[in-house]
Amino acid sequence: MFIYLCKKIAIPGNVRLRCISWNKEEGFIACGGEDGLLKVLRLETQTDEAKIKGLAAPSNLSMNQTLEGHSGSVQVVTWNEQYHKLTTSDQNGLIIVWIIYKGAWYEEMINNRNKSVVRSMSWNADGQKICIVYEDGAVIVGSVDGNRIWGKDLKGTHLCHVAWSSDSKVLLFGMANGEIHIYDSNGNFIVKMKLSCLVNLTGTFRIAGIHWYHGTEGYVEPDCPCLAVCYENGRCQIMRDENDHNPVLIDTGMNVVCIQWNHCGSVLALAGSLKGTSPDKDVNVVQFYTPFGEHLRTLKVPGKQISALSWEGGGLKIALAVDSYIYFANIRPDYKWGYCSNTVVYAYTRPDRPEYCVVFWDTKNNEKYVKYVKSLISITTYGDFCVLATKADEDQPQYVLVLCNSIGTPLDPKYIDIGPLFVTMTRTHVIAASKEAFYIWQYRVAKKLTAMEINQVARTRKEGRERIYHIDDTPSGSGNGHLDYSKAVEGTRDPICAITASDKILLVGRESGTIHRYSLPNVGIIQKYTLNCRAQQLSLNCNSSRVAIIDLSGVLTFFDLDARVISSTGQQVIGEQLKLERKDVWDMKWAKDNPDLFAVMEKTRMYVFRNLDPEEPIQTSGYICNFEDLEIKSVLLDEILKNPERPNKDYIINFEIRSLRDSRALIEEVGIEESSQFIEDNPHPRLWRLLAEAALQKLDLQTAEQAFVRCKDYQGIKFVKRLGNLQSESMKQAEVAAYFSRFEEAERMYLDMDRRDLAIGLRIKLGDWFRVLQLLKTGSGDSDDALLEQAHNAIGDYFADRQKWLNAVQYYVQGRNQERLAECYYMLEDYQGLENLANSLPENNKLLPDIAHMFVRVGMCEQAVSAFLKCNRPKDAVDTCVHLNQWNKAVELAKNHNMKEIGSLLARYATHLLEKNKILDAIELYRKANYFFEAAKLMFKIADEEAKKRTKPLRVKKLYVLSALLMEQCHEQMQNAQRGKVKGSETASALAGLLEEDVLSSTNRFADNAWRGAEAYHFFILAQRQLYKGSVDAALKTALHLRDYEDIIPAVEIYSLLAVCACANRAFDTCSKAFVKLESLETLSQEQRQQYEDLALEIFTRHCPKNNKKTDLDDVLESGDGKLPVCVATGDPILEYRFWMCSVCKHCMKAKERSNYNFCPLCHCSA
Repeated sequence: MFIYLCKKIAIPGNVRLRCISWNKEEGFIACGGEDGLLKVLRLETQTDEAKIKGLAAPSNLSMNQTLEGHSGSVQVVTWNEQYHKLTTSDQNGLIIVWIIYKGAWYEEMINNRNKSVVRSMSWNADGQKICIVYEDGAVIVGSVDGNRIWGKDLKGTHLCHVAWSSDSKVLLFGMANGEIHIYDSNGNFIVKMKLSCLVNLTGTFRIAGIHWYHGTEGYVEPDCPCLAVCYENGRCQIMRDENDHNPVLIDTGMNVVCIQWNHCGSVLALAGSLKGTSPDKDVNVVQFYTPFGEHLRTLKVPGKQISALSWEGGGLKIALAVDSYIYFANIRPDYKWGYCSNTVVYAYTRPDRPEYCVVFWDTKNNEKYVKYVKSLISITTYGDFCVLATKADEDQPQYVLVLCNSIGTPLDPKYIDIGPLFVTMTRTHVIAASKEAFYIWQYRVAKKLTAMEINQVARTRKEGRERIYHIDDTPSGSGNGHLDYSKAVEGTRDPICAITASDKILLVGRESGTIHRYSLPNVGIIQKYTLNCRAQQLSLNCNSSRVAIIDLSGVLTFFDLDARVISSTGQQVIGEQLKLERKDVWDMKWAKDNPDLFAVMEKTRMYVFRNLDPEEPIQTSGYICNFEDLEIKSVLLDEILKNPERPNKDYIINFEIRSLRDSRALIEEVGIEESSQFIEDNPHPRLWRLLAEAALQKLDLQTAEQAFVRCKDYQGIKFVKRLGNLQSESMKQAEVAAYFSRFEEAERMYLDMDRRDLAIGLRIKLGDWFRVLQLLKTGSGDSDDALLEQAHNAIGDYFADRQKWLNAVQYYVQGRNQERLAECYYMLEDYQGLENLANSLPENNKLLPDIAHMFVRVGMCEQAVSAFLKCNRPKDAVDTCVHLNQWNKAVELAKNHNMKEIGSLLARYATHLLEKNKILDAIELYRKANYFFEAAKLMFKIADEEAKKRTKPLRVKKLYVLSALLMEQCHEQMQNAQRGKVKGSETASALAGLLEEDVLSSTNRFADNAWRGAEAYHFFILAQRQLYKGSVDAALKTALHLRDYEDIIPAVEIYSLLAVCACANRAFDTCSKAFVKLESLETLSQEQRQQYEDLALEIFTRHCPKNNKKTDLDDVLESGDGKLPVCVATGDPILEYRFWMCSVCKHCMKAKERSNYNFCPLCHCSA
């Protein structure tokens, strides 16, 4: 950063100032002094026009109000920015709160405790509370509306400072004896702060200031130190929080009176005085430090005694109270920024993110790309590329150099073990230096490689592209050098302070004033030069003959690297200090195309020098991006970073240097011939181009050609030749208008000459197809139809590129571009339109497979199959059906097109599903492919497994019903196949035959009677339902049927149920038989069998095992001769001749029960 004094305001009556505070939001400056002096000032705000011109902020006052109310010396002034209030206090303890009304400040509240003097006041971060501390130890916390929240008397202590934490949960109280006590927000003591900066010092030291940055603009690094405590003896500690036991320690070596952070916590300013040579000659200074204790700058301030300082809200100015004056200093911050190929790259912090936000702003197209980078150290740019230097990890001392392109895409990261304090970049190398060593990386960027290929290149990179050298080494340039970090960490007595490089040489500046010159790309030390200053910034001109040096105090000097001069000792030395010296310089840039041309920023002026002679200055505060072709491009970073998310193109300014301005004026006023003589005397390609363009305007083709030759513009020469071949004057003028991008004028001229074709040709070149369409519609011609089609398609492309598919469709329809039309329909999800398009295409059209694949991607099987068949690709159609699980369709297509592999494919897929234990998916697959027998077998297997698991009977019944239904479909399929055979049909399915054989040869119980499982569980559930309903007779009849199903339901469950039903029905003989059966079951354990015997004994000792209710039906049931049909609704045998039979499962139900059911009770098919 660079800082310089820019304005001084005297206080009337030479009243000494005691305090000053700058309102960060609205720019008011409050200053208090002796005899009750209180003033509110305000500097004029910049106009938009001045901002865009890059002028420095004005220093005139727009407000200067004296506030009456204090009688004693005003000692404390503090702003509440959120509520637009000013709080002041004087030596008599009087506190006044001021508010603004109609542009002037008035008293709002007054408080006078009369007992003691107010030493410090602090508003919390949201402006809701104020903490006031008195010298006698009294503390008051009040609200913004004047109410007291709490008060406390800290006995036996003298207070002098107070500060809030950012979350308002902690208060710090600074004591007169130098101690700092930590309290919570309710006034409860927590702990004393550990003061590491006073270690090894005895006695008490007064606190000069406590300032806690609240993170309102984000932090420069995660976990960044933000709490500064400083003592009058110059010892300072910067802490991450109030309990930080490892703070950053600074010994400023000065007598400090006041400290303050800037708006974003990146710079800490300490104001005070340094001991002079004689006792009464103290020098007022302001020292600037980073949060990590690095010294940035020292500003010397005139006057006897500095009493206070305050930062402006944007961090670009600082106000200093010295004696009876206010001094203002301008600050030029060291922004993290760069410029590469029309792109400004800049970084800023945000309160909502711990990382830096790096913006790549393409100034040509006004587009920006944002990257978030953790612990960013610097941004370096060259040509089309940019290098971001960052810290790799907070815990490890490792760093990363990330090579990016101009839109922020990382191309190649390099991990290094030295801190990249200084980074420079050339066309082929990136050089990073710490204080002791420098690292050189020969980067490669293949413009047309993909990211994957770039990684490949990075992996196969030859050894020696990365090298590291210690500053005290003397490399010869012959060896390759190695990446040996062990040397790099060794210390040096003369650290590196600046570096710069060109394609040929590398210059490294050291703190002693020595500059080392190395050759590139083979790093060998060529020369050592001695300067009489410590460089802070080095910059080489375009042919590496001169270097510009800016030192710590902003003095710019120049050194000729190749000049041979005789030294004072009479020896010949290489290198000479040039006579030119400029002060207060904060930026400079050499021209890219002229070694004697450079631009310098001094305070708020830009000077352009040619051969060390300055032109008249230009008022601007911009940072120089680029200097070539006699034009300087400058960027107003101060303005951009006020609203970094929306950079404005107006903040990029182009300045023409004098020779370009003079040449332009000369051409306009004197004429081409005289001007060409001036340009001959001051040759530059840009001036010749200017002359060529002026000559073209006047159709002076000879001069234009000569000028184009001098500026080596081959396209220009060709254009002049083409103009020479044209006969018509007006045609030449039209061509020149088009050359200078005055397209409307050129088109009008073509149309006036009745050359519509040329006007159309011009618009086609420009890609303005909308205008081409308009021109085509105004006339008619043979070639117009083809052009119309081309125009419609180009406009369709325009809309498609912007994803406006609906608009694109209209134009593609007119342009008959079926390929892009299909794409648009697909993007619009207009599948009907896509289907219509497929139907309208002729057979075997090359677009049909693409449309079919579009349908496949969205799962539209029928349309995809139709498209595949239309382009004669049945194999793809079958694959589609398989892919979309439409197996029945796949089988049908395979049959129709005599494809044999469908069966094997189906089997393979089913096996795959079964291996993954997806049995239900396999069943669905077989079912859809009409392989009903396989499906039924699998379903029956599931039902059996579920039955063994003893899950809910209803679930098991459903599974058995499903398997039986599949079996019924299988029978139906076989019958249809048989009928086909009978009719003599040749196309009888081989599949049906296979199925038939499979079924016929099947000997398992499932194939013989598919409904047995369903019947068993149906009667099992029915018996229990009847029992619970109290229909014990019906329950017993149903339970008796279960004796036939011991192979499906475990016998223990059947006979247990039968015993319960019989007992409930008092049919003790049946009950006795059930118990006999239970006791004889081999599956039971001895203990279970004993329990059954005990229960039987208990029942039959009370009841004789005889049935008292024997009916005729029992004889019929028990005889077993000629099975009667059973009613599936009631479980009764059907004796009537009329009954209902289910068409699906062929089970019966009594006619009188039929009216109670809409569905078959067994298979649940519609009755």
